[in-house]
Amino acid sequence: MTALDASPTQQPIAGQGTGRPLKIFSGSASPGLAAEIAGLLGLPVGPVKIANFADGEIYVQIQESVRGADVFLVQPICHPVNYNLVELCILLDAFKRASVHQVTAVIPYFAYARQDRKAQGREAITSKLVADLLTTAGASRVVCLDLHAPQIQGFFDINSDHLYATPVLARWMEQKRKSDREMVIVSPDVGGVSRARVYAKKLDAPIAIVDKRRPKHNIAEVMSVIGDVRDKTAVIVDDMIDTAGTLTEVARLLVREGAAEVYAAATHGLLSGPALERLAESPILELAITNSIPLEPSRRLDKITVLSVADLLAQAIGRIHEDLSVSMLFE
Repeated sequence: MTALDASPTQQPIAGQGTGRPLKIFSGSASPGLAAEIAGLLGLPVGPVKIANFADGEIYVQIQESVRGADVFLVQPICHPVNYNLVELCILLDAFKRASVHQVTAVIPYFAYARQDRKAQGREAITSKLVADLLTTAGASRVVCLDLHAPQIQGFFDINSDHLYATPVLARWMEQKRKSDREMVIVSPDVGGVSRARVYAKKLDAPIAIVDKRRPKHNIAEVMSVIGDVRDKTAVIVDDMIDTAGTLTEVARLLVREGAAEVYAAATHGLLSGPALERLAESPILELAITNSIPLEPSRRLDKITVLSVADLLAQAIGRIHEDLSVSMLFE
């Protein structure tokens, strides 16, 4: 079995068991993903009441006993970001006060990760702030998927597991390979080279790098391509797509440089503002994203493919509950 063929479902969970009940709960950000994860584990999603007071304050109540249980709370910190973050913190507090054995925050998309350092004076490091908020709220552990910067793991004073959607996206990329045409993996900037190399190694493909300048947030100036893309199937890989400005400019640059086909793949499809319009008008033939962030059917373009990471997260949850190694999922 090659690394590309391996999938989490081919690595069954087998342990001695902890004797503690395993329970899956969800916030309001992505109940569909939570239900899919719970179904793979043969469990229901636990009942929880989430409501709002007239002034917008969030009220939650866990509607079954969780005393002594291993609770896994699924909640991506996606749009509306601040609401979902506060809701997650309030849910964690409720579980902590309900005498759980431990509560693990399963965060498929970790917001504020782009602010992981002080790039200029008098800036906040919000990824560290969010890590502290989750710890204070009561999280015993966190499970994240494709963090924008891997060093964010070190911002947590609790155990953290950093999973990657690489196997899911790499299988999709393999389906786009043409027998008579070489594939090239494209990093949209220098910072994404290590990510591109991982995919290139799995797919036995060369890489190309786009030299990009970013004068301000959400604005990028694409300059040139380092590497050969002429007459090749180019696949742009990134961790997230926000307004799709960089992605679509890179795609046009690759076409100008002679690429035969252009595809794109990213773990997190934020797709904010003009993203859908830009993608529709771009030369990208197909974009693959995961369901780490829910995408309403009405916003799905024909060229957008949504791949599920539920199996990957379910395997991680099962292994954590059974006190087994999680490293086989994120190495």
